[in-house]
Amino acid sequence: MAPFDPAALPELLPVFYRRLFPHGPYGRWLTYGGVVKNYFQQREFSFTLRDDVYLRFQSFGSPQELERELQKINPYKIDIGAVYSHRVSPGRRDRGSAGVPGRAEPIPSLLQPNQHNTVHLGAFQPQEKELVFDIDMTDYDDVRMCCSSADICSKCWTLMTIAVRIIDRALVEDLGVRHRLWVYSGRRGVHCWVCDDAVRKWSPALRSAAVEYLSLVKGGADMVKKVTLSHPIHPFIRRSVDVVEKYFEEYALVGQDILGSPEKWDKVLALIPEDI
Repeated sequence: MAPFDPAALPELLPVFYRRLFPHGPYGRWLTYGGVVKNYFQQREFSFTLRDDVYLRFQSFGSPQELERELQKINPYKIDIGAVYSHRVSPGRRDRGSAGVPGRAEPIPSLLQPNQHNTVHLGAFQPQEKELVFDIDMTDYDDVRMCCSSADICSKCWTLMTIAVRIIDRALVEDLGVRHRLWVYSGRRGVHCWVCDDAVRKWSPALRSAAVEYLSLVKGGADMVKKVTLSHPIHPFIRRSVDVVEKYFEEYALVGQDILGSPEKWDKVLALIPEDI
């Protein structure tokens, strides 16, 4: 198979949006059955176009209208925003980065309504948004030897499998979530969209609490020991270890050969608390 050439995207994207993009399921998902009036119409979309042109504050009257727009502009990237109290205004084009991804997306900040002459600015507020978890392979460079940065192979993809199983179990069994959509991010990881009706209405404080509950690694790239465990061990951590143990030998000892040389021993020992 020939390697992917990003320069071919202008030719490939029209075919993708015309023949392959799942417009029907995409629209049915984001309307949630049409139970709430104007739910889809008050959803904000953003598009990244060729040459990093960022088109913001888009809304559409129907999934069919969105489909026509996608086939017209062929975006390189689609960002799904919050559902607002009023329909968002047509957007502006900004050149440059479309934003920095985080661990979980909060409800986006205030936008300008297209009813700017009739709606008071303070009345235009985000109402709800799915809770989105972004699992990025680059965060696992400390525990993989086969690849680094944005590179991915079948060996280190096991880490994504482990992460998905740990988080999915916790969402269902610990937090009572029912509706999860797991998707490949398109680059170097996976996203989980939590779509329960109650979760979509969560406040920023509740969203942060859920992320904190699922967080174990602390610190940036300059920190060697990023995990500190307290006693007694939290049940979430114990259950997560049960998942990891099923993959550890095949992934770490065989696939990554983490004990294969003195240099690798030192790297592993640096991660272990001194009192063990």
